[in-house]
Order: sequence, then C-alpha cells, then structure tokens
Amino acid sequence: MPTRTSEPTAVTARALAPDLARGFMLLFIALANSHYFLSGRPVLGGYPQDGSPLDSAVTWLIATFVDGRAFPMFGLLFGYGVAHMVRRRSDAGPRAVRRLLWRRSLALVVIGSLHGLLLYAGDILAAYGVLLFLGAWTVRWKDGWLLATAAFFFVLCALPGDDSLSISTDPPDAALLPPDAVTMIVERAHITPWIALLGPLGFMCPFMLGLWAGRRGILEQPERFGTLLRVAACAGVGAAVLGAQPVSLMLAGVVPVPDPSTLTLIGPLHDATGVLGGLGYAAAVALSAQRLGERRGKVVEAVAATGQRSMSCYLAQSVIWALVFTPFVLDLSSDLTVTTTALLALTTWTATVLLAHHLHGRGRRGPFEALVRRVTYGRRRV
Repeated sequence: MPTRTSEPTAVTARALAPDLARGFMLLFIALANSHYFLSGRPVLGGYPQDGSPLDSAVTWLIATFVDGRAFPMFGLLFGYGVAHMVRRRSDAGPRAVRRLLWRRSLALVVIGSLHGLLLYAGDILAAYGVLLFLGAWTVRWKDGWLLATAAFFFVLCALPGDDSLSISTDPPDAALLPPDAVTMIVERAHITPWIALLGPLGFMCPFMLGLWAGRRGILEQPERFGTLLRVAACAGVGAAVLGAQPVSLMLAGVVPVPDPSTLTLIGPLHDATGVLGGLGYAAAVALSAQRLGERRGKVVEAVAATGQRSMSCYLAQSVIWALVFTPFVLDLSSDLTVTTTALLALTTWTATVLLAHHLHGRGRRGPFEALVRRVTYGRRRV
C-alpha cells in the first residue's frame, strides 16, 4: 500500500498499470474522436456510409473495440486516481480533502472549457471537473453506496433511447466544423456547458467503480487480485465485443439498418456493454503489467510516459483535429475516409508517445499536468 503523505506522487513512484492503460487508451480516444469530423456524405453513428470495403472493415473494428469503450476506462482510471489522492491524504480531515479535490476540479473545468471553445467541441475535461466537484462528496462513502450508485447509473445509461451517438444520423455540426472563428466561439459557447453538465451522467458508473477499486489498489496489486482481474478482463471485453455487434455490423453495412424502435435498443446496448469493455481493458492491462514486471522495454516506457501525461497528450490530439478538419484551416473533413482518418489518429498518437517519451527522458511532466498539480497542491509541492 502507498505511504500516507500529502505530497503529489512522484513520476518515478507511479504504478505501471494505470499509466500504461491511459497511454494505450489515448490511441482509442484518437480513433473514437476523429471519425466524427468526416462530412459531405450521409453518416450513421459518425461514419460515412459510402466508403470502400476497407472502410467498412475499419468501421467494424472501431465500432466493436473502440467507440464507447475508451472513455469508460478513462472514467474508471479517473476515479482510481482520485481514490489514490484520498488515500495519500488519510491524515487530513474530510474538509481538507474536499478542498484539494475542488481545486483540481476547478483546474479541469477551466482548462476543459477553453479546450471546448478553442479546439474541440466534444471536450470531456470540463465534464470530469464537474464530476470531481460532485464526487468529492462521495470519496468517503461506504463501498455499498459506491457500488449501488454505479449500478444505478449503469442501468440508467442502458435504458432504451435514441440519443446514443452510435445510432445518430446527424452530420458534423457548426460547433464541430465551424465555418469561421466567430461561429466557432458562438456555437461552442452553447454546447460546451451542456457537455460539462450532462457528461458526468455517463461517467458516474465507471468513476464510482474506480473509487472502489482505487481504495484497494486493485490495478497495482494484480498478484493479490488476479482472479478478479482475469474475470473482469474476459467477461468485460467479451461482453463489449458481443454487445457491439448489432451496431457494428449495421455501421459496416453487413446488415441493413433496422426500424427506429430496434435502434433505440441496440444503441444503448452498445454503450452499456462499452462500460463493461472499459473495465475489461483496464483489468487486461493490469495483468499485462504484472507479466512485464521489471522487464520494461522502450515501447512500454514510452506508452506509460504517455499515460503519465495523458491530459497534455489528449489536448495535443485536439490541436491536430483543429488543424486538419476545421473549414477555415486545412478543411479535409470531406476528403479523408474512415481508413485514412484512422491512420491519421494512429500517427497522431504515435507522435504524442514520442513526445511524452522525450519529456520522460528529461524528467519533465507534461505542461498541463504540471499546471493542474500547481493549482491542486500549490507552488511548493509541484
């Protein structure tokens, strides 16, 4: 178990599994976000429907293994990290812990709001900030309350409905692809607060489970929780793959689009099983980290370094999307395909891995991680 202290965790003292998971999942986030910019054609679930057979295959892969699976894992890891912060502050009272978490919440809301206005309309950092503001009241809840709350929000998100992105026929709007800078600010000023306020509903389940798991250090002690992790990995990823098929096969054009009433069932099914998939991915990475032990090559170190700088790398992705897709910049949203956009996402992620590894070699945090730590802990503790 970690030493009880009020200091932020040093980079060299961090456990491998959570950072490795964040690093890998940033690739999934790049793949999940970038295809929603594609325009100029009829779309379904964020995918153009007039692509090549290769595009259909890539669509099936992303819809099965990526869409709706990466963000729940980040929600889990976010809660896990919050639990770690609280454990390290066990000597402080509840009010001191809440103030610490609220300072971090404020930093996330401010950075996320600016990110949503200037770079990417689908920002999640502000939503995490709102979630942390509310979650600061839950960090001392008993385990039963955490698990019951997680179950409630899981069921809530699984209820039939037509607001799942996986079945949406809406093309990119003016907030995502603004024709000019003024429209960009005006449109995003409307949508960014709504995402920040409603986003926590979707993240509450994995966040609560992350708090529960973080109290026990489950991802850091795979030798102790091996059975639980293996069950979670197999059941979670298996459920995610199976639950995605009605939507994935439809988006890939293998099966026809069903009637609207069926869509309201398979969309939430895709999203709900994605939560289970996010948990399964986290468990699988923890088991992989155990097998690696101290045998960490440069690739593993680089991906873990990316996870340590996940906020900076996430924001760097948005810089690329803004340059490539924005109509008054390069305006490639109608020129790229699902396949070429996936290659762009892979290239972008690889570039952030190389940058993070460079910063790691120089012993430097990511710029936004350093900023958030300064706000959270104060100048002298960064």
